[in-house]
Amino acid sequence: MLNPKLFNMIKGLLRLVIAVIFILSGFVKAVDLVGFSFKMEEYFSPAVFNMPFLEKFALLFSIIVVVLELLLGFMLLLKLRLKFTLSALIALCIFFGFLTFYSAYFNVVTDCGCFGDAIKFTPWESFIKDIVLLVGLIILFILYRKELKKKDDYSSTTKDSFNKFKYILLGIFSLGMIFIMAQGIMHEPLIDFRDYKIGTDLKGEKEKINKNPSEYKTFYSLKNQKTGEVLKVNQDDYIKETKYWEEGSPWKIEEGKNESVLVKEGYKSEIVKFKIEDPTGMDVTDEVINAPKAILVFSYHPKDISPELLKQVETKVKNQGANVVYGVSTDPNTFKTIKNMMMDGTAIKTIARSNPFVLILQNGKIVDKQPAKDYIK
Repeated sequence: MLNPKLFNMIKGLLRLVIAVIFILSGFVKAVDLVGFSFKMEEYFSPAVFNMPFLEKFALLFSIIVVVLELLLGFMLLLKLRLKFTLSALIALCIFFGFLTFYSAYFNVVTDCGCFGDAIKFTPWESFIKDIVLLVGLIILFILYRKELKKKDDYSSTTKDSFNKFKYILLGIFSLGMIFIMAQGIMHEPLIDFRDYKIGTDLKGEKEKINKNPSEYKTFYSLKNQKTGEVLKVNQDDYIKETKYWEEGSPWKIEEGKNESVLVKEGYKSEIVKFKIEDPTGMDVTDEVINAPKAILVFSYHPKDISPELLKQVETKVKNQGANVVYGVSTDPNTFKTIKNMMMDGTAIKTIARSNPFVLILQNGKIVDKQPAKDYIK
């Protein structure tokens, strides 16, 4: 039979590890709630769950999820209301498991955002993580079954000073997390886990990407018109084997079923998506990152910008003596008095956590970035 002290130590260690994982996961998302809300928007989009009417509530859902992770994780750490806490965490894990399995199986959301921008997981890695946590929580539920039969501390009529101290700690923790979340929503994240943090050299990152680019190969889905056989053939073999494309060949490419597969991973950086074009499609990225000073005003939801705020921002950026001043959005008619440039909306959201947002570069290095409402103060 297992030594009781060793049994309690293993039980306590497992509880500690799972609690810390939930707290860390919630903390990373709490720091950048707006970024996590963008991930929630992906899940609500037509390409995934087709619930676009919920996209406007993405930030609210993000807050609820993060608050649950943080509070339940901290309650597990303190062993507060253990039966309720374990039950709620198991339900949360089942919910996360469903999302990550759906993402992985249908390959629709390539990064679940479980640990924000701090740690990237593939959908299958995220799903495995959720299953491991779920199993761990169920084991904890079984190991603590005797204690769960007792009344929770919270419902007891005689709370000792130690239990009161636990609730005080929970209150202090909650206040700290509220401050961190509010800072990220109203201004900028207190800790920036993104590739676009202040001090990042965009020019240097671009050079690293160009020296060691990722390589992809196209795999064609070919169907034999006579036998119905379907093959996946990479682009090189397709060219070499004349039987696939010569005149009279029964093999035909199935439209919409071709895949681009990563065959060599190069230097990884979100800066690879930093590409700015004018409304005609001309690439002006090099001009921006080579300018002694460039000021960029970003907007990922152009129609939601206050005209008065936009006017104030444009007036200020024009008077800063910058070599390049551009307004960058998904609409070529967003800005009225500065040049309009275009960028992919997802890439803009990676850079900007508010709408509009100001980014200042010196010789390609990020020296400042602020929400527009803070910038004009």
